[in-house]
Amino acid sequence: MVALPPHATAEVDTIVHGGRIVTASDVYEAAVAIRGEKIVAIGPPEVLPPAARTIDARGKYVLPGAIDCHIHLGPEYDDWRGGPIAAAHAGLTTLLGFGLYDDRAQETLPHAIKRLRDDTAQQSVLDFGFHFILMNQPYILDGLAEAVQMGVTSFKMFMTYKKRPPRMCSDDFIGRAMEIIAAQGGVTQLHCENGDVLDYLENKAIAEGRVEPRHFPRTCPDWAEEEAINRAIKIGAMTGSPVYVVHLSTRLGLERIKQAQAEGQRVWTETCPQYLLLTDQEMERWGPLAKIGPPLRRADGPDREALWTGTAQGSIATVGSDHAPRSKAAKEPGWKNIFVDPEGKPIPFGSPSVETMVPLMYSEGVGKRGLPISWMARVLAENPARIFGLYPRKGVIQIGADADLLILDPEPETTITVADHRGMAGFTLYEGWQARGRPWMTLLRGRVLLNQGKLEQAPGYGRYLPRGRPVPPIGGAVR
Repeated sequence: MVALPPHATAEVDTIVHGGRIVTASDVYEAAVAIRGEKIVAIGPPEVLPPAARTIDARGKYVLPGAIDCHIHLGPEYDDWRGGPIAAAHAGLTTLLGFGLYDDRAQETLPHAIKRLRDDTAQQSVLDFGFHFILMNQPYILDGLAEAVQMGVTSFKMFMTYKKRPPRMCSDDFIGRAMEIIAAQGGVTQLHCENGDVLDYLENKAIAEGRVEPRHFPRTCPDWAEEEAINRAIKIGAMTGSPVYVVHLSTRLGLERIKQAQAEGQRVWTETCPQYLLLTDQEMERWGPLAKIGPPLRRADGPDREALWTGTAQGSIATVGSDHAPRSKAAKEPGWKNIFVDPEGKPIPFGSPSVETMVPLMYSEGVGKRGLPISWMARVLAENPARIFGLYPRKGVIQIGADADLLILDPEPETTITVADHRGMAGFTLYEGWQARGRPWMTLLRGRVLLNQGKLEQAPGYGRYLPRGRPVPPIGGAVR
């Protein structure tokens, strides 16, 4: 492949050569020429212009910069300084995090976006954008149109967490929000679990004394996810809004999504490493540290295999970390009661995942399961960019795109341990896992970001990414 713009004979800033270029559909040998922040040429190195800097990527894969499209950063988690630093060390170049407005002060969406955008621009070493979480408060809908104009085009609502008002959204509120989001060309994200059912089952478990960590997954049955997904799909069809189901965890839910996709509806979904790799047995070892929502599913159930198949067949478009670290001190009262602490405060959900996502998806998906390396470029780069309005600026290796690259060395073998992590959680559910392959170097907008374990850019290098309308993700089987 040779693709040179008219001015390609002039010197460029950087050429990456010797590696195998990986796209969402192909793997080939070529060099990438970068001028400023953009890719300006792709082709054999002998026909590319001279460069001020060359990077020898022999023996390595050159992928589009990886995007984590599901990450929680902020006061309760890693902040927007430390979180991106940890993510950058793990091979990521772009983060799409969940923003919150001050509901007690009835802060508007535009005000919250400006506040968070300006604060984060001073802190993040990675490029960043926001999804905003909508609470069950009608006033917040007034700012949706202006929020889209400011580059926030995806909005998340919870169909559960009844004990955390006003987080759980009614069907009426979801429908009203979806109508506006659809009219503005945005995407509706939904945490799909039936909150009334989960609340009933939790209260019943507490009343019966079934409060050990091992009892938690039973209070969140798989059909409660599928039922909520069905409602989300129906409301999406009624309003014309694209529906994006976050952190899919069950085969039942996947089958309902596949049905909607077969009928031509714009329904997309992600899953997460924890649902592909972990099971409810982790509750025995990790107890409340493994309390996440939706829960880890049965070890003897069909869910993990169905989710892996879904990512390989294209019905699951993306993989996101759902990085939501909580301190061990906040979670450990859950050893005695997984639902509430002695003061009646809910034991928090969430666990760290951003630092393990890229190496585990290569090691477990490509290495152990034999998925093509192009699968990683699809679910961690191009499809997130497409769905969330960043394509073709991000997520691809092509002329005119931002020069964001993940250069991955497939050979090193490592053991995952929290001692090597930089996040605030103080634990990882993957402690002791063996992984093969590691990010060797990353480039963000043409500059080297990660270089063999060391960062070359400082907090504040990251840039806010205003986003546009969604483009349907690449589907179909990867092999």
